[in-house]
Amino acid sequence: MFETTIAGSLPKPAWLAEPDKLWAPWRLEDAALDAAKRDATLLALKEQEDAGIDIVGDGEQARQHFVHGFLERVEGIDFANKVEMGIRADRYKAMVPQVVGPVRLRGRVHAFEAQLARAHTRRKLKFTLPGPMTISDTIADRHYGDRVKMAMAFADLLNQEARALEQDGVDVIQFDEPAFNVFMDEVTDWGIPALERAAAGLACTTAVHICYGYGIKANIDWKATLGSEWRQYERIFPAIAKSRIRQVSLECRNSKVPIDLIGLLQGKDVLVGAIDVASDTVETPEQVAEIAAAAMRHVPAVRIQLCTNCGMAPMRRDIAYAKLAALAQGAALARQRWA
Repeated sequence: MFETTIAGSLPKPAWLAEPDKLWAPWRLEDAALDAAKRDATLLALKEQEDAGIDIVGDGEQARQHFVHGFLERVEGIDFANKVEMGIRADRYKAMVPQVVGPVRLRGRVHAFEAQLARAHTRRKLKFTLPGPMTISDTIADRHYGDRVKMAMAFADLLNQEARALEQDGVDVIQFDEPAFNVFMDEVTDWGIPALERAAAGLACTTAVHICYGYGIKANIDWKATLGSEWRQYERIFPAIAKSRIRQVSLECRNSKVPIDLIGLLQGKDVLVGAIDVASDTVETPEQVAEIAAAAMRHVPAVRIQLCTNCGMAPMRRDIAYAKLAALAQGAALARQRWA
């Protein structure tokens, strides 16, 4: 009951990448960078275990960004000539690569970090991949001329890598789809079919992460426009409940999401965001337990996990790991009260 996990990314050490920054540049190159990524991945695992996290991940230490880290191993993409593009419905601008031909994997994408993590932890291992809708919103199309066709092509590549990750011993494969909170009409039309295509044939646990974004200014400013209640989940959860994805990770802590919306996820495990990644204030165990108590009114306790709202890549490392410790302590408190 109340297993704990992370949404995905963790801050990188200052010797690996520029700290406190999204899309942070690497500090090293070539073999030195590979060695540093290895060390950072092992450190992230150890610090999660020390914090008491039950289902650990690689912390995306070997990826500069959760989408581009996957795209770097895909043929048909031009990284040399990036263009500026508005992403998440023009919420913010980013320099993105271009799709210039049919996309194909150049071998494995994340074997290095997945196999490294599996060899160095006995805990359940979770691995995150970008979802096909979010990829299509984070890259410039100069080839397919059809967003859905391009997303389905990426879904096939994601499925290829996901099946290999399962063979690596990964217990949970999560697809990150922040775009599901932006393009709600398209979610049911083609977003969920593309997601299921990416997860086809997997026997391990599958999850989708749908959040309101990192704790960066562009996202915080956007949230300020959403009103007193954030009901985006209400439009998509019934369709997700009918999907073959087993778990749904969502944002709750310090958000304006009505907690009763999780009741729409009938039959799913719900990863309840109990840690705010947009604030440097470290939650107390009591506050985490309160989120668990609220969630229990709408979802059976055995189907609840406690998680971070979103990735922690732009945060200070000391604050991020203090928050993970509070998450684990709060889960223990919740188990003590209600197990």
